[in-house]
Amino acid sequence: MGLSYGVPPGHGGPSQPTGLFIAFEGGDGGGKTTQIQRLTLWLRQQGMTPVVTREPGGTSVGLQIRQLVLHGDDLSARAEALLFAADRAHHVDTVIRPAIEAGQIVLTDRYLDSSVAYQGAGRALASDDVLALSLWATQGLRPHLTVLLDVAPQEGRDRRMAQPDRVESEPDDFHERVRGHFVALAAADPGRYLMLDAGLPVDDLAAQVVAHVEPLVTSLRTDASRRPHGGPP
Repeated sequence: MGLSYGVPPGHGGPSQPTGLFIAFEGGDGGGKTTQIQRLTLWLRQQGMTPVVTREPGGTSVGLQIRQLVLHGDDLSARAEALLFAADRAHHVDTVIRPAIEAGQIVLTDRYLDSSVAYQGAGRALASDDVLALSLWATQGLRPHLTVLLDVAPQEGRDRRMAQPDRVESEPDDFHERVRGHFVALAAADPGRYLMLDAGLPVDDLAAQVVAHVEPLVTSLRTDASRRPHGGPP
């Protein structure tokens, strides 16, 4: 089943979100797209239509940035971090926040943790600075749940079918730093992360994701039913 990235542009401010925001993170080749597809299918079976998006590339502007940072000429580390943050700022303003404020469920393939891991640890920039940049760009918007699919660099490389982009082409020590930082982020906030071994069977991974998402969906539906005129999703 293919995915349709993004939603029609809109605009939202920093009001209290009422929907559900789930990010999928991890090293390249970890199976994020597959697990997003599986969760999307489950949500549709429950009668819901999630907004499925990605970074970079969840907007028309993001597609241009994606081409530049993943397939263009070499960039300095700081320029790369700033471009990812610019994509994220526009993505949140025009796709993610409006959908959440409308009570929808948003699933994103990568979010700000990717910048902290790839540009912070991988590019050896200060992780706190990279995080602060993304928090400023997004007005502090964080996912309700982050699913981290942990994969060793060699395994991820073996799984990839397409020609590697400029980030995927980095050596193993780069990807080991990225992996280590993802694991550290999850360990520091276990209540908001679900870390899974990407080497497990696809069905087992999908079942674990659903088990963690189902209570969040139930809570979302309960909150919606308490609104004066019902509400989404």
